Amino acid sequence: MARDHVRSAERADGAAPAGAPTETPFLELLARGAPVDAYEQPVLLARAEGCPDATVVALEHAKLLALRVRAELEGRRRREAELSALFETAHDLAGLRDLDSVLRAIVQRARSLLGTDVAYLSLNDPTRGDTYMRVTEGSVAARFQQLRLGMGEGLGGLVAQTARPYVTDDYFKDDRFQHTHAIDAGVRDEGLVAILGVPLMLGHHVIGVLFAADRRARVFEREQIALLGSFAALAAAAIDTANLLTETRSALAGLERANEIIRDRSGVIERASDVHDRLTELVLRGGGVHDVAAAVSQVLDGTVEFTEAADTPPGPLETSRAEGHAVRHKDDWIAAVAAGGELLGALVLRGHPGLDPVDQLTLERAAMVTSLLLLARRSAADAEQRVRGELLDDLLDARDRDPRLLRERAARLHADLDATHVVLAARLDGPAADAEQEADARRRLWSAASHLAATRHGLAAARDGGTVLLLPLRTGDTATALARRIARHLGTAVHEAVTVGASAPVRDLAARPDAVAAAYKEGRRCLEALRLLGRAGDGAAAQDFGFLGLLLAGDRDIAGFVDRTIGQVVTYDERRGTDLVRTLDAYFTCGMSPARTKDELHVHVNTVAQRLERVGRLLGDDWQSPARALEIQLALRLHRLSAAEQR
Repeated sequence: MARDHVRSAERADGAAPAGAPTETPFLELLARGAPVDAYEQPVLLARAEGCPDATVVALEHAKLLALRVRAELEGRRRREAELSALFETAHDLAGLRDLDSVLRAIVQRARSLLGTDVAYLSLNDPTRGDTYMRVTEGSVAARFQQLRLGMGEGLGGLVAQTARPYVTDDYFKDDRFQHTHAIDAGVRDEGLVAILGVPLMLGHHVIGVLFAADRRARVFEREQIALLGSFAALAAAAIDTANLLTETRSALAGLERANEIIRDRSGVIERASDVHDRLTELVLRGGGVHDVAAAVSQVLDGTVEFTEAADTPPGPLETSRAEGHAVRHKDDWIAAVAAGGELLGALVLRGHPGLDPVDQLTLERAAMVTSLLLLARRSAADAEQRVRGELLDDLLDARDRDPRLLRERAARLHADLDATHVVLAARLDGPAADAEQEADARRRLWSAASHLAATRHGLAAARDGGTVLLLPLRTGDTATALARRIARHLGTAVHEAVTVGASAPVRDLAARPDAVAAAYKEGRRCLEALRLLGRAGDGAAAQDFGFLGLLLAGDRDIAGFVDRTIGQVVTYDERRGTDLVRTLDAYFTCGMSPARTKDELHVHVNTVAQRLERVGRLLGDDWQSPARALEIQLALRLHRLSAAEQR
């Protein structure tokens, strides 16, 4: 009964039936992957059954063979898993996109295959000369994750320094490497005991260390060290690949930037070549400054204008002339057009604040071409200027009184003697060091005035140590405003103060050529008055000098003086039927006394006060000042005389 029970037990445990070969139970155990302890059962049962010694010995031998086969199978399975993990890691490396993800996968697989509590990877820092934690897996201590190891410090520092694997089964009892407080504290926080470290190698250089560690004592086998070394090689390859990719991307980005710069430079050079060709063509076919501005506008894709010096902001214009470069002014660029020391104008690029240096150079070259064109035309215009001067001299001296001939001569110079004109007398007011410098300054003044007259369809001539201009008066303009503009323009052109006196507007010059001479005398009187009043560098007409203008004006414009002085009061009386003019006259006759004035007019003193208040509103608060009072009294007398003549 007992033997049947043993056999039943053998069969229940996988043992072979009676008469079966001794290897059979062990093959069945191998087939179902039984644990190592199960391989003792067939031998124990045989002994319990009292089988012959030969049978027991055969079973012992079969057991040993089976365990060896089992160990071989386990090793192969483990190597297969390791190779699979290495293959997967290599596959990840082949499709590398994110270095951190690949390194994290390497550390995770190393920890899993070696069965350790923690795995981590450190990289060397060439700048600081140490190694630092890059990736950790299974770590729980923050201080450990932030460790930095100096070369030769700790197990990792020793691996990084010697480029050889190191392993310790008890870190704190191992004195082969240098212990430091910071490293030991981090390892203690993490609770690590057994640590294996292998170097990350690129060629002969160590770039970091790959670790596997346990929180208990452990002996790492040779195969495990080799496996971790294989992962370290993959990690080093991943880092090298990532670095190469980074360098490649950086190089590609640099090449792309360089390509963009080359394309941009190429476009700029093409534009510069284009504008050079256009300007050359313009010069050859006799184009003008506005043709140059139009050509540059097309090339620079903006609006370029030629402006007179007087119409250009003086600060940027002077800076451009002094430096020889285009100057930015708000959203515009200004390039001075100068010849020698004379400013002829400027090329202004409108609304183009961001200007490429080559485009800036294009604008500067266009300004230079413009100045050359103006100089070339000046040589050709000298004869025309002399003709203009001769015509103006004839008008001033009244030699040729034939209106038809005067009109024909003027028409050839693009001047219209039937239009309303103003005669302006201009003179330099800056001190001259010597006679030569004074003569040079006068020549520059005459040149600038002649250029101005030619561009404005007028005439100019040198006379009496200065210059005289005959310029058409535009609609809505005044002699005073024109005189002031001409003073500024000529002063800017010659870099000295220029004073300008203007005549009243004159008409029908062809029919009345003597009117030009009279107007010139009036302009000279205004010029002298400005200089005597200390207003050098200014411009004015006779009407700007109050009652003195009656003495300066050639035609004695009495009505104009009266109108400018008390015209508002006269008009008020005419419209309202009031008696302000008579009250004003009585007020001055009575010595500016309201009490005596009310007796003179036979009205209440309040009535006088109200009328004078109304006069103040019409004439301004300063109407009783000595200068104004004198002009008002003179105007009142002239008004009375004029009214008497009309009766």
